Amino acid sequence: QLQASGGGLVRTGGSLRLSCAASGFSLDFYTFGWFRQAPGKEREGISCMNFRSNNTYSIGSVKGRFTIARDNAKNMVYLHMNSLKPEDTAVYFCAAYYPGREVVYCGISQQLYDYWGQETQVTVSS
Repeated sequence: QLQASGGGLVRTGGSLRLSCAASGFSLDFYTFGWFRQAPGKEREGISCMNFRSNNTYSIGSVKGRFTIARDNAKNMVYLHMNSLKPEDTAVYFCAAYYPGREVVYCGISQQLYDYWGQETQVTVSS
C-alpha cells in the first residue's frame, strides 16, 4: 500500500516536498515513480528511481527542479520540488512496480506500475 502526502498551495518559485509512505513491502527491490495529472490533461510520469541500482530519470520539464529520493529506514519515497511554476499545478501520485532482478533502469510508463497511492494536490499560484 502506498500513501502520498505533502501537497499544498505555494507561490511561484516556492518549494514543496511530497512524501510517499510504503507499507506491506520493502522498498529495496522496487522501482518507484511520481506521476501528475493537471486539469484537463492526461496523467504523466515525471520521475522515477530504481531502488536496486539507484538510477533515476526525470522528464525535461522538471529536470533540475524536482528530485526523487528515498529513505529506506522509514520506507519512504520523496519528491523534492523546487522553483515551482504554475504549470506544475496538478494532483500528484506515487506508484511502484517490481522491475526484475536484471533491470537497472526505471520507467515512467504507467502500464509498468502495479501499486498506486492516492493523490495529493499541488497548487502553484502566480
